[in-house]
Amino acid sequence: MATAPLYSRRSVRALATALVLTLLAATAFAARAEALPARFWGAVPQSSLSTEQLNRLSRGGVESIRIPVEWGAIQPQQGGPISWADTDAIVERAAIAGVDVLPTVTGAPRWAVPLVNVPGGGGVKAPAHLPTSGAGLAGWKELLRQAVERYGPGGQFWTAHPLVPERPIRTWQIWNEPNFRYFVAKPNPKEYGQLMKVTYPVVRAADPGAQLILAGLFSQPKNSRHLEMVGRKAKLVNRTSRDYFASYFLEQMYKTNPGIKSRFSGVALHPYASSWHKLTGLIEEVRTVLARSGDAAKGLWLTELGWSSGTGNAFSKGPAGQARELKAAFKLLLQKQARWRVQRVYWFSVDDAVGVCNFCDGSGLFGNGFKPKKSWYEYVKFTGGQP
Repeated sequence: MATAPLYSRRSVRALATALVLTLLAATAFAARAEALPARFWGAVPQSSLSTEQLNRLSRGGVESIRIPVEWGAIQPQQGGPISWADTDAIVERAAIAGVDVLPTVTGAPRWAVPLVNVPGGGGVKAPAHLPTSGAGLAGWKELLRQAVERYGPGGQFWTAHPLVPERPIRTWQIWNEPNFRYFVAKPNPKEYGQLMKVTYPVVRAADPGAQLILAGLFSQPKNSRHLEMVGRKAKLVNRTSRDYFASYFLEQMYKTNPGIKSRFSGVALHPYASSWHKLTGLIEEVRTVLARSGDAAKGLWLTELGWSSGTGNAFSKGPAGQARELKAAFKLLLQKQARWRVQRVYWFSVDDAVGVCNFCDGSGLFGNGFKPKKSWYEYVKFTGGQP
């Protein structure tokens, strides 16, 4: 008796077709990934990660991490030494893991800039202003000079650690969310432009090939100053607020600082929103400002973007919801990457941290014990890495 074939001709054809479609999809994804800017996929740690943890990120396709360089924490005394120990440690571990570092130089010690209570901040303090004059400016310049000479090409850190693979830092982000009173008590776009102007020559003198990018601007702090169209005219809303929408802050920075365009290479944004659906509006209003300011060619760096796996506020979606938001947001950003000139995307955050912000306790791709969440598995689907 003849036996029935294991597969019918129809099923074989169907399997072959499915295989071809899968290969085509994989090829298209690989081609798209190759077309992305270098070090496109990033993430922001909330703690000092171990080499093992950084290796896992690297295997997963994380190409860059964004770390704070908190001036107030590393030079508490005027004229005193700057303690690079913590920064050295993360730079070394990242280099060993093959991950680039984007430092955000921010904050100020009390001797450089007075610390004052943040209005409505429940006792939280922030620098009264940016370090653009006096002892603050002198200290800021010295901080940047030492940082670039330490971690730039052929820098002191690399010569002191000859067994560490040299991955010099060539891009520096200046300050964090200066349009939001928790990072400078009285945001001032003109003052921020002045800070960029005085920072640029210091960094370029230490490393002529270095790039500066603007601070990540919080897209739309609640009840902030912004423009709304009333008929054909733009009306300033919440004019007494200390905070600014990112778009209005950026527009005023350009208007009050002639020549500012030559002092930075990219614009950074933190487009936090209740849903990925709102990303298009948040990003396009910033790109509109760039176009109107004659700076449309500038790249856009999303140095923070994320949702929480927790519950309790608009940014908290639960574990499955966090993964869904990531997937939809990344898909949108890939589709619009060329149009929006997106250079990098940093998920906030790598790990959870309690008490840092109202969603930081669940914002991580990893939870307690560095246990991966559903969002991590979605992340690596985009990078092509291994979870």
